[in-house]
Amino acid sequence: MKRILGLCGAMFTILLITGCGTDGQIAPRIVGRAAHTVLQPVPVPSNPGSNQTHAPQPVDKNIPAAWYPPPGREKGWKAIVLHHSATHKGSAEKFDDYHKNGKHWKGVGYDFVIGNGNGSGDGHVEVTFRWREQIAGAHVGGTPGNWANEDAIGICLVGDFTKTSPTSRQMNSLVKLIRFLQRRYRIPVGRIYGHSDTPGYKGRTLCPGKNFPMYRLKRML
Repeated sequence: MKRILGLCGAMFTILLITGCGTDGQIAPRIVGRAAHTVLQPVPVPSNPGSNQTHAPQPVDKNIPAAWYPPPGREKGWKAIVLHHSATHKGSAEKFDDYHKNGKHWKGVGYDFVIGNGNGSGDGHVEVTFRWREQIAGAHVGGTPGNWANEDAIGICLVGDFTKTSPTSRQMNSLVKLIRFLQRRYRIPVGRIYGHSDTPGYKGRTLCPGKNFPMYRLKRML
């Protein structure tokens, strides 16, 4: 009897050591995770961004949310082109009306307009429909299809810089905006142009004006 009991005990010990569960019953141990952690597959939408209706929360709280492009539409911008309005006063709304009704474009040609206090706030950055919709601009030549309208971000400062200079608030806002765009799209200082210096541009313009401090701007970036 003792011999039989001894054999049974040995067989029970072997079963404990080897286990008898199937693959579906034994869960592998995930090193570094709590024992109760369950990993769920992440669904991938067939059309990324199609079900998103608003931009993600900005990481930098000092950056206005309107500066962030909408998800699912963002383009890979390559350069920045700077302009002056060549007017004493103005705003994105005024330029939109002129470009739409005077030049028969789709609307304002720029992505951003920075006010000088006459028509819009001094240093206030206005975001236009072109940036919100991430579509080509009409700020270099006013014709679609050229590389600058397609791939460069157009920023206009209100003022005539053949006669005056940008305000300090305009410059501060411009530096902040450009730094944001540079970080987001990896745009080097060498691809920041004045309108008249844009590679491939064959028109004649003084924009952004002889008093625009391009050299000082680039040193600030």
